[in-house]
Amino acid sequence: MSFIKMKVLILLLLLFSCNKDDNTIDTNHNSAYQITKSISYNNISVDLVIDKPEGNEFDVLMVFHGTVRHDSLILQAAHNALERFKNILDRNDMLIISVAYPEENLLFGDNILHCEAALLWVKNQAKSELNVKINKIFLAGHSQGGYLVTRLNTMHQTDGVIANAPGPLNLIFRCQLEENGEIPNQMECTILFNEYGSTSNNPEAYFERSLLNFTDGYKSDILFVQGLNDGPIHMHSWATFKQQVENCTDCKDIQFIELSGFGHTALFQSTDAKIEFNRFINRQ
Repeated sequence: MSFIKMKVLILLLLLFSCNKDDNTIDTNHNSAYQITKSISYNNISVDLVIDKPEGNEFDVLMVFHGTVRHDSLILQAAHNALERFKNILDRNDMLIISVAYPEENLLFGDNILHCEAALLWVKNQAKSELNVKINKIFLAGHSQGGYLVTRLNTMHQTDGVIANAPGPLNLIFRCQLEENGEIPNQMECTILFNEYGSTSNNPEAYFERSLLNFTDGYKSDILFVQGLNDGPIHMHSWATFKQQVENCTDCKDIQFIELSGFGHTALFQSTDAKIEFNRFINRQ
């Protein structure tokens, strides 16, 4: 083999080793890494972005991104969510797992199954597949991610849940505005309309998928963070949602942080919110 061919072969081998499938990365060591891993639980598949620090025993922070609507964007959204939550976390010893849940062509809320699969995989399979010991598990979500972690809190117990600007709170109100032409049509309401008809003809179907329908039965402590300068559609139902949650008689501990002068991304901008976020995670 010629010298030139040998150099080309070596370069190709090096390139391949740097870009191999993340699912094949050897995790039998204490090294830090960040990978994308496709997992499956109960025959439901979803991609995860996993950020592992050095070591082999961790508390886990599972994070859930906000709405992006096109599945070609969800991996980038998961990476962005991971970095945003990592940047406000005051400790560097947590395993962070960002869930790239799908959105496109799904009835709003049906992706709860993918999020549940991710959580159950962390609870039951991450130890063996990542060769780590899992201690506490926390859930944190922004916007639609906050909606999803709130719903997960009615389904499974964890060590705590943080929801920043969770929503949509009221799909009847939101989708009715679209039907009346008061705001532009978006994917979520269009798919619901095609499945169920209008909000006036079938309000129950829209309410069942609204976060206002998930205000009790919380199995774990939960922290809600809400900027009071959020959009008018969200704020229209915020006080009602908060009151219903505070009236819950079968919930674990509930905390609300409301922040004047901050909008939809309050958790990532407010110093007070960041302090409460870390206090919530480190309180036990």
